[in-house]
Amino acid sequence: MTVRAGREFLAIPGPTTMPDQVLQAMHRPALDIYSNEMVELTESLLRDLSRLFATQGKSYIYISNGHGAWEATLSNVLSRGDKVLVLESGRFAIGWGQAAAAMGAEVEVLKGDWRRAIRPAEVEARLRRDKEHTIKAILVVQVDTASGAYNDIEAIGKAIKAAGHPALYMVDTVASLGCMPFEMDKWYVDVAMSGSQKGLMTPPGLGFVAANDRAWDAHKKADLRTPYWDWTEREGSEHYRKYAGTAPVHLLFALREAINMLHAEGLENAFERHRLLGEAVRRAVAVWGEGQVLGFNIAEPAERSNTVTTVTVKGADPAAIQRYAKEKCGVVLGTGIGDLQGQAFRIAHMGHVNAPMILGTLGVVEVALTALNIPHGKAGADAAIQWLGENVKA
Repeated sequence: MTVRAGREFLAIPGPTTMPDQVLQAMHRPALDIYSNEMVELTESLLRDLSRLFATQGKSYIYISNGHGAWEATLSNVLSRGDKVLVLESGRFAIGWGQAAAAMGAEVEVLKGDWRRAIRPAEVEARLRRDKEHTIKAILVVQVDTASGAYNDIEAIGKAIKAAGHPALYMVDTVASLGCMPFEMDKWYVDVAMSGSQKGLMTPPGLGFVAANDRAWDAHKKADLRTPYWDWTEREGSEHYRKYAGTAPVHLLFALREAINMLHAEGLENAFERHRLLGEAVRRAVAVWGEGQVLGFNIAEPAERSNTVTTVTVKGADPAAIQRYAKEKCGVVLGTGIGDLQGQAFRIAHMGHVNAPMILGTLGVVEVALTALNIPHGKAGADAAIQWLGENVKA
């Protein structure tokens, strides 16, 4: 017996659930890729991406996922043998660093912890020891979707400045752009990247990069540049060069509609929605944790992200919770990955997400915990309801 019907609801960190308006925006004929309408579409998207990144620098759209956008950032500013400092707070900055190593960079990891965010003081101390300025770039993610850590990009930027170090500051915003504040220019970020399938509510397949003047100065000397990723190639006068060939027309239709929806909501309102819903999830997890089986992966409350919560499970099988939620109730939870494989599940609360979606997901988790006889504090969903009732005023 199940209580599911219809399509599954995705409570995973990506691809996230897409709004019907975004799906419908793709259901139209392709444009003439040499038309003025196509050029205007591209120009409007590039302008709006720079606004989302909060930069006066240039933005670029790639036909790629986030891993492709990683390669785009690295190839445009690095030369073979350059040293890169990776700031660890989970899986994804490490993955970005692995891409850099495979491309010919020397990679050093500033050891962190899957249970905490990056400590800016540790970054500053490491950079002060680099008297010869051998480190050419610093890689960090704003939100690590494996660990659930939220890194204070502004504070890290200030630490880099305080150290007086010239390395490029490069930030992955795949799990944060459009969901929480990001101020590229104000926070001294030189290169930022993101993807379409999370906060921007668009199908997977588009990667985004923004670069400032310091990044462009490095670009002019970089020898890892290749034709597809090259910013100079994409600055060519012919429109098709913006995509190194045929434009991904229907994905661009979807992205245009998704950004229009963010504009209609108001970016600050979207940030507040994510904060409220993220805290609702955390209130529920805190109650469940009273059973001494479930808990937060990230120890410090201020370091837990507003887009994904990683829930650790001790003495029970998280996969059983996921199976029950999916097969019996039609809710797909994220699995534990990397160091947390088999030890956690993840609840995404990013992008196209609202109170009914979150409260339904939390209710399903409670049903699963009850059905599987997993010890947990009762009324976690009630705690989420109480939080929203107190903070979303009539």
